[in-house]
Amino acid sequence: MDVLVQPELNKYLRIIGQYDNEFAKWTARTKKIIKRYRDDTRGQTLTESAKFNILWSNVQTLRPAVYAKLPKADIGRRFGDNDPVGRVAGQLLERAIDFEIEHYPDYRSTMSYCVEDRFLGGRGTAWVRYEPHTAPIGIEDDGVSVTGDIEQGEGAPPQMERIEYECAPVDYVHWRDFGHSTARTWEEVGQVWRWVYMTREALVERFGEEMAAKIPLDQGPEPLNAYNENKRLYNRAKICELWDKESQKVYWFSKGMPQIIDVRDDPLGLEGFFPCPRPLYATTTSDTLVPVPDFVLYQDQAMELDILSDRIDGLVKSLRVRGVYDASQPALQRLMTEGDNNALIPVDKWMAFSEKGGLKGSIDLLPLDTLANALLNCYRA
Repeated sequence: MDVLVQPELNKYLRIIGQYDNEFAKWTARTKKIIKRYRDDTRGQTLTESAKFNILWSNVQTLRPAVYAKLPKADIGRRFGDNDPVGRVAGQLLERAIDFEIEHYPDYRSTMSYCVEDRFLGGRGTAWVRYEPHTAPIGIEDDGVSVTGDIEQGEGAPPQMERIEYECAPVDYVHWRDFGHSTARTWEEVGQVWRWVYMTREALVERFGEEMAAKIPLDQGPEPLNAYNENKRLYNRAKICELWDKESQKVYWFSKGMPQIIDVRDDPLGLEGFFPCPRPLYATTTSDTLVPVPDFVLYQDQAMELDILSDRIDGLVKSLRVRGVYDASQPALQRLMTEGDNNALIPVDKWMAFSEKGGLKGSIDLLPLDTLANALLNCYRA
């Protein structure tokens, strides 16, 4: 197989660059939304205001409402004809898909992550792989394989293989590791890709030792926070798997390589070519595929909730009994600090104390009616 040269690689790097430029604002906005969802700014300043994390509350409420349990496959004949073969084939496909969904835990976690990305950044993406597991064909006789005793020399015929079992894992693609050619609608998209971080062992298994030795291990998953940059591990290769619908080919390359690592013709033969369905989108319009996260549409109301929560916190802290009292009567202080139910505090010179008006004439408390009314109004708001 011929290895494609730099001009072909430049074409796809330009497409990726156009995507990065168009989605730069969305990427920065999504990072801020996730930080707010995680409340990562808590504890970073000396004076912090109280907040009401309505974003976390909404997402935690909507996630189980959208995805609560595994789906069940429902396959039937399109026209309902009397076709026993079609009916049995549908049952076989239905049971196979149900087993695939229930047996492999990656489907459950993938769907959960996609729904979470949908409600935070506004886009969730899944990616399907086909994995056939093969084994050599041999004629077994008393536990001895005939083909196992034949030396595979240079002139020996190629060894036959059979498929032991097949599976189609569903991978979750992080919102920063997915991309597509810029377009107005999903139907206009010509290329989709995902970035995969591979170790040296994975590179050797996928591309062979000779090619794997040329790929630099200088990348790692990008951290969410800048202060975690020093914890980022640069021990993997960032490989792009790009599916081009126009040429009906799949390409693998790295930005650190001057050439295409691998290229193959359509490996799956899917009706829509792409191995990923249309992503889970939030608000979009017909002129761009850049989604608008849900939080952007109600962030003004969320800020109002934060302001009200901070004011409620301040009013609650201010609702304390405070006042002044006659210094000649220390028993009044004991009354406020030591007095329990049915407790009596002795007072010296009772007659003089009574002539001054008793408690009303010797103590004056800060009125709390104004603060209490303001607090009630904040709760109502």
